[in-house]
Formats: sequence, C-alpha cells, structure tokens
Amino acid sequence: MAEVLQSIANSMDPYMLQIFVNIGIAIILALGLNLITGVTGQLDLGHAAYMSVGAFTAAIITIRFNLPFSVNLLIAGTLAALVGLAIGFPILRLTGDYFAIATLGFAEILKVIFLNLDITNKALGLSVPPPNTSIPMPFYVWMVTILVIVGVTFIQNSRFGRALKAIREDEIAAETMGINSTRYKNQAFAIGCFLAGIGGGLYAHFIAYINPSDFAFMKSIDILNMVVLGGLGSIPGAILGAGVLTIAPEFLRFMSEYRMLVYGALLVFLMVFRPNGLLGGVDFRKMVFRIFGKREKKVLR
Repeated sequence: MAEVLQSIANSMDPYMLQIFVNIGIAIILALGLNLITGVTGQLDLGHAAYMSVGAFTAAIITIRFNLPFSVNLLIAGTLAALVGLAIGFPILRLTGDYFAIATLGFAEILKVIFLNLDITNKALGLSVPPPNTSIPMPFYVWMVTILVIVGVTFIQNSRFGRALKAIREDEIAAETMGINSTRYKNQAFAIGCFLAGIGGGLYAHFIAYINPSDFAFMKSIDILNMVVLGGLGSIPGAILGAGVLTIAPEFLRFMSEYRMLVYGALLVFLMVFRPNGLLGGVDFRKMVFRIFGKREKKVLR
C-alpha cells in the first residue's frame, strides 16, 4: 500500500503537490484557531507561537531520537497544549483587546527565546530530516487533516462545544447556568494549541527547514484571516478559508510586486460584501433537511 501511495505521489506535479499539502496543514491550523476564536470568542493573535513549539519539538525529536512520526506528532501537539495551558491560566481571565494583546506579546517572547536557544540553532534554524513513516508525506498530512476535521466536528456538536458557544454569546449568562467558563476556555485553548502543534510538526517535516522567523506575527494573522474569511465558528468555513487563502497567493504570482496588494484588496472586498465570512451563518444541516424534505414530499405526492 505504501509503495502504491509513493508511486502516486511521484507521478504528481511537485508544485501542485506542495499546494495540496499546504492546504491540509492550513486547515489543521485554521480549525485549531477557529475553536479558540470562532467558537469560544477569544481573539488569539499569537497562534503561530504554538505552531512553532510543535515544529521545533517535532524537528528536534526526529533529529535526536528518530521516533515513529505519529508518536513524534503527539508529543509535539501535547507540548504545545501544555505551553498553551501555562499561558492560558493567567491570560484567559482577560477579555477582548487585553487578551489579544497578551497573546501577541507571548508570541513575540517565544520567538525571541527560539532565536537565542542553542537547541533550535538560534537564528540559523534547523534542517529537518525526512519523517520516520512509510506513508508518503502528502497522504500522511491529509490523513491527519481528515482526522482533525472529524474530531473538531464532534467537539463542536458535543455538550462541550455547546458550552463554548454559550460562553461566546454571553459569559455571565453561561456562568449563571452552571458553566465554569474559566475551565472550558482553558480546555478549548489547550485543544486549539494541540492542533497548532500538530500542524507545526507536519509543516517542519514537509518544508524540511524551519526558522523562528517563519512563525512571526504575520503567520498568526494569516491563520486568523482564514478563520474570519471562512466564517467565525464554521468548520466548513475554516476549511474553505484555508483553501482560498493558500491558493490565492499562488494564482497571483504572475503579478510579482503587486501580488500582496491585490491579495489584500480581495480580502477587503470579501469582508465588505460578506462580513460574516464566506460560510458564516450558513446552517448546512438545515439545508440538507430542506433538500431531503422536499424530495420526500415529492415522493409522497
């Protein structure tokens, strides 16, 4: 099976394969931030920091211990979640702009730490060897992506997910109904950081080289744009936003110097005409019920 997948990967265009993998990694990162910002309502401007924790952890484990890649990713995600919990306990009591500024400050601190650590090779970064897995990297990334989509869907539709939405809508009202908002926000933050760590581990092994500067403030903004563009709190929206904002810069490469200008103008245009995001406010379950309901009525007639 692994040989068949490898032959398929070898037959694909390398450029298209890279875009394909980048979309999968972007979806994982966007779904993690969507749980924090879209579902729970906490504006996180430092999501790339947890991605960097996962990326450097996964890279160092591969270089020094060469563990199975699945174990490597779990360790990277877990460490990113623990870092998220460590910073989450003091700052999740903050709200609004104060929380956003705190996450931004932490992300910058973490970047400076990585730039001065010997184990991360300081500003020179790390060259990452191939992962210890028999499955080709593109298929491995999308296997993880599908698992993340299923897992996040289950979380959002569970009692836990409904509690997070209640906190987003009105935290005081949620607490009067018996919801421990601090505990729920910490748990959501840890899960989002865990997914960021996994995305970072996949990114490090696919790119094969990482540098602390790769996880700067603009990387966090890119992930946030995916969530906002797709629609806050919407899983299909996060997936669509990640796909659109990963592909768009590639299609605009022919414009050279004006590429980012057009890219920004497109974002502004979409936000003006779709302020809730591309799929914000769209209830797919109701749409499915309406479609199948109409079909059932036609059959009965």
